Amino acid sequence: MSQGCELPMREAIIADRRQSGFVNPMRIHRSLTADVEKRALVWMAWRTPAAINSDHLTGLGFASQILAGASYALASQGAWALLTASFFLVLNWLGDSLDGTLARVRDQQRPRYGFYVDHMADTFGALALMAGLACSRYVHWQIAAGMLVCFYLLSIESYLTAYTMGHFHLSQGLFGPTEIRILLIVGNTALLVHPYVDIAGHRFLLFDIGGAVAIAGMMYMAVAAAVRHTAVLYREEKLEDY
Repeated sequence: MSQGCELPMREAIIADRRQSGFVNPMRIHRSLTADVEKRALVWMAWRTPAAINSDHLTGLGFASQILAGASYALASQGAWALLTASFFLVLNWLGDSLDGTLARVRDQQRPRYGFYVDHMADTFGALALMAGLACSRYVHWQIAAGMLVCFYLLSIESYLTAYTMGHFHLSQGLFGPTEIRILLIVGNTALLVHPYVDIAGHRFLLFDIGGAVAIAGMMYMAVAAAVRHTAVLYREEKLEDY
């Protein structure tokens, strides 16, 4: 009896969503490499073989991020795995960045599907990457966990902004996913030479210091964005005085 009542309701909800449509949020990307990256991605999209589609690239980006995390975990057995991690980070950039550009160039966009799948892949991929770092000997697990929490905070803030304000920030300030990958690759290279840094007579892991700075920066950006957007929404929906 209850199932018979639930199915029509579920179908009605789905139909309502399809009829009302999905408002594709305006993409805002102002990172350091945004302009150069956009030109490079469009150039590559026009030259991508027809047999390759956006789903293939999304899969490549997701699998590469998982393998980058696995490489970090293997780095506890040998520093050579840091080079493998950097290689997979480059592949992750290619798949994660080119999939949407390819869909737009070919006019094959699927806004709801693309938005959902792309960001769920980022969610699980970030978990794998930070878990791999936590298992390596190059950063304490507390720092890796802190970076993951702050990444999720920024992600949640961005998704809520996309839903309530109609624009989606691909970057926070001058930093976006590409800049983070570049910093990780540079850091991986530095780890091969010297995994420690001396500050005020104390020795710390290089990635612990970098991670602590990243945590502070991401926390600041999340709080600043939350305060700013709350103020905007309050002004736009201010209640009339009685």
